[in-house]
Amino acid sequence: MEDEVLFEARQGWGIITLNRPKAFNALTWNMCRLMLAQLKEWAVDDEIKAVLIKGAGEKAFCAGGDIRWLYETSQQDPHGAAEFFRTEYNLNSLIHHYPKPYVALLHGVVMGGGVGVSISASTRIVSDTLTWAMPETGIGMVPDVGGSYFLPRLGGGLGLYLALTGHRLNGTDSVYAGIATNHVPYEQFEALEEALAGIGKQDLTQKSIDACVATFDKPGDTALKESRAQIDQQFSAPQNVEDIIEALGREGGAFAEKTLQSLGRMSPTALKLTFEEVQRGANMTFDECLVMEFALVRKIMKGPDFHEGVRAQIIDKDRNPKWSPEALSGVTDDLTAPYFADLGENALRLDHGVTKQAG
Repeated sequence: MEDEVLFEARQGWGIITLNRPKAFNALTWNMCRLMLAQLKEWAVDDEIKAVLIKGAGEKAFCAGGDIRWLYETSQQDPHGAAEFFRTEYNLNSLIHHYPKPYVALLHGVVMGGGVGVSISASTRIVSDTLTWAMPETGIGMVPDVGGSYFLPRLGGGLGLYLALTGHRLNGTDSVYAGIATNHVPYEQFEALEEALAGIGKQDLTQKSIDACVATFDKPGDTALKESRAQIDQQFSAPQNVEDIIEALGREGGAFAEKTLQSLGRMSPTALKLTFEEVQRGANMTFDECLVMEFALVRKIMKGPDFHEGVRAQIIDKDRNPKWSPEALSGVTDDLTAPYFADLGENALRLDHGVTKQAG
């Protein structure tokens, strides 16, 4: 049995390799525990000047959390399943506050939990093979791992659009959106990693990393730019999900039709919860967003839409979930309000103990 995650210290770098290529490097609870512990050690290790995270294999950096395990566990012990998120969110918070340069090499599929261990990186390098998305509403879930923080900060209506529709971005799209900092062809990743290692421990700073990556950067065109005006028009300031659907219906055209089709496949409850979390998250800190998201997922683990969504998309793969309620009109404020309620003694406590230094 190979280790699920590999750690290496080399030339001033702490290198993390997500090592479940056959499972698209999906995060297990144990992987999150191990990364949390190792990153804490490296944060105070003077020999480690920067961290790099990458995924094994050609298919994915990380496709998300171990959804099948969550599905199976949550049916018997929903609160127990939610404890996975307690560990994962502490890891996400640690990365967000990390006191050293943190570089993410992103290729192939990057979704959910894979976004969580990369979105707060100080350098986020994507390849031409990238497929990036937060597709949680399609399985009765909400964008988490800090999604309620970073999505509304993308500007205009882009974050809400990505959150509700699960729209997939390629490498150049993600740079345009502000999700990535650099675009490098996948065939150059190995050379880039060698160049980063060659900076030398004594000169390894964020400035030297940025300069090195810039020599490999290959900007490109993005189709997302063509839709941006319509995205901003429909998703910048709606009062609710119904407003968006009504406006898209009035507008007509290819973009509106495709977007309506996407929204029509999603869990109505998840759409309402996602809309609300993105609105709230725009005025919250990263850690406050994680606390809110934990309250949401702890309730979501009880079902029914999460269980039905995973069944339809991943277990049976019939792509025909039976949502409950089945329409947005059935998702009342009385239904959604408890998801945002304070959990009291069960609330998320972020106790990784690392604080990012000013400057």
